[in-house]
Amino acid sequence: MRHRTAARLPIALLACVVVAACSGTSTGPAPAGSSRPATPPSSPVPRIGDATAAPAWLGTRVLPVGSDGFAAARATPPELRNRSIITTDDLPPPADGGFHATIRAVPAGVLARSTWSSACPVKATDLRYMTVGFRGFDGRAHTGELLVNARAAAGLVKVFGTLFAEGYPIERMRVTTAAELNAPPTGDGNTTAVFACRPVRGQKAWSQHAYGLAVDVDPFQNPYHKGKVVLPELATSYLDRGHARPGMILPRGPVVKAFAAIGWKWGGDYRSLKDFMHFSANGG
Repeated sequence: MRHRTAARLPIALLACVVVAACSGTSTGPAPAGSSRPATPPSSPVPRIGDATAAPAWLGTRVLPVGSDGFAAARATPPELRNRSIITTDDLPPPADGGFHATIRAVPAGVLARSTWSSACPVKATDLRYMTVGFRGFDGRAHTGELLVNARAAAGLVKVFGTLFAEGYPIERMRVTTAAELNAPPTGDGNTTAVFACRPVRGQKAWSQHAYGLAVDVDPFQNPYHKGKVVLPELATSYLDRGHARPGMILPRGPVVKAFAAIGWKWGGDYRSLKDFMHFSANGG
């Protein structure tokens, strides 16, 4: 933890153009011999619908880790307080803009770049590789990939089919790699994923992710919170669950209902902590 069109000309700039045209003042290049400096063209902010391009610094600012193994929670940067980022396609989007899904044995190349090893609590033959459609914050149809437990695959296709139909936005959906799992934290990841061969946070017991039986959905909009620990660390503004924004998973909302329909439980209902991104087959 794992996406452009021109924006409208700002009103103030448009007004200046109109005033200059009406007064006869030239806004073009300075004539030869003039000392007036040329005005460089402004760069429009890439935008698709309500989504904008990711900040250039996203994923690059490493946070220091404390003695407890976690980086300290920090204030959410202004650019991410209403996070709505254009999806960068990792896989070809559906040509017809509709929902599609596939389930098959895990290709050797996918297994090799995943977090799986022989030390994991699930056999590779018990995992499946899924491609599944999702709706981005840009409103467009995209294709994601998931590594899941074989017995959960069909149910998860139903869940994501429902979320696609509901228009629930997902920023990115990608198989977690070993490099990503072991990378130092930047506190701004937002990848929807299933399999990750790791223990429960702060414990030695295997997480349900290590069995391919848990999903984290839009982690940034739906952070983990226990005491002073917030994950992702920059998602603190999203601890305010009363301030509803796109991508947030809320009680009785479409995401909770879709997972409940296949018998999965939500980490937002935990009492000792809150794991708003998390759904699992056994509630753990």
